[in-house]
Amino acid sequence: MKIGLIQERKTPPDHRTVLSPATCQKVLKQFPELEILVEPSPIRVFKDEEYEALGISVTPDMQQCDVLLGVKEVPVEALIPGKKYFFFSHTIKKQPYNRGLLQAILKKNIELYDHEVLTNKSGVRLVAFGRYAGIVGAYNGFRAFGLKYGTFSLPKAEALKDQQDLISHLKNLKLPPVKILLTGRGRVGSGAKEMLDGMGLKQVNVQDYLEKEFEVPVYCQIDASYYNKRKDGVRGSKADFIANPEAYKSNFFRFARVTDLYIAGHFHADGAPYLFTREDAKHPEFKIRVVADISCDIDGPVASTIRPSTIEDPVYGYDPITESEGDYKKSGVIAVMAVDNLPAELPRDASEGFGSAFVKHVIPAFFNGDADGILQRARMTSQGELCPDYSYLQAYVDGKE
Repeated sequence: MKIGLIQERKTPPDHRTVLSPATCQKVLKQFPELEILVEPSPIRVFKDEEYEALGISVTPDMQQCDVLLGVKEVPVEALIPGKKYFFFSHTIKKQPYNRGLLQAILKKNIELYDHEVLTNKSGVRLVAFGRYAGIVGAYNGFRAFGLKYGTFSLPKAEALKDQQDLISHLKNLKLPPVKILLTGRGRVGSGAKEMLDGMGLKQVNVQDYLEKEFEVPVYCQIDASYYNKRKDGVRGSKADFIANPEAYKSNFFRFARVTDLYIAGHFHADGAPYLFTREDAKHPEFKIRVVADISCDIDGPVASTIRPSTIEDPVYGYDPITESEGDYKKSGVIAVMAVDNLPAELPRDASEGFGSAFVKHVIPAFFNGDADGILQRARMTSQGELCPDYSYLQAYVDGKE
């Protein structure tokens, strides 16, 4: 079996890859019947020479490969007919900007496996960049804080080597006794927490966070059970909230009264209440003035996130009074960091982590007859048609919705 590691061709350029040179070497030792070919790339975080130094072939001929691995969407003109592809297609939610891509995949008889739907039998994702979004998002939150108040200056994450380099810069900050709120305990929230702990911040419980003043900066990490409550007053639970999100209302404002920097790393389900609304943000007691929205749901649960920002220009201002963009350095304006491709700022670490998960969970499925159904669940297209689990996309493909 030949696996091809393709060049990333999407604009803006993404420096990540599915398999680092070291990960390639590891998988080849584990599966000697496998061959890995690397397409030359001028932008990949790992240089072509790094692969060649470990005996991995670098060649522009991807036609000879059985399976092609990428990170972001492959441009239509670069798709090779009849191949098996793995990449983030951004089509499973019927994203209109990628309808043409899915149409081309079907027309070219390509077997598409989307990284986003590589799951175990319980539906838990097996490969993801979420942890790295949390790592970079937390760092960028502090960078936005420094930019808003002019108290310190941090380099962009993309200019630094790895997570430890980010932490070392954060450790040097002289922060006032601010309160930092982190929502989410999944991959994203856990990645952000690594940064807060790495820089030596004190973690406090919900009661102390809400009621006490501190002489040092502190943070509090919460999940949905702390910022939502049942409308009928009955005691809720996480399982109940997931099953009946419409039965809940937001209980977030009590945190907004005391928070200086808010890091949003939660997952927001359809039908769940917004954390804070535009009306909430207008309230005189609403204290949050810096938001690092890693989740980046536009016009969604975090009202100040009115658009995504970019790695090049990561911070914009949200004026609660006018409900529009303003100068984020002004006193009443919220500084918003809402970069929607954060892991791309830490390409080396993100590629290593993603590749390790891919090798652990996905590659064995190529050789064990897909014993756990991982490939079957992630196969979106086959023989020019949508697979049964993805037939809901047919009207989208046909341009009817």
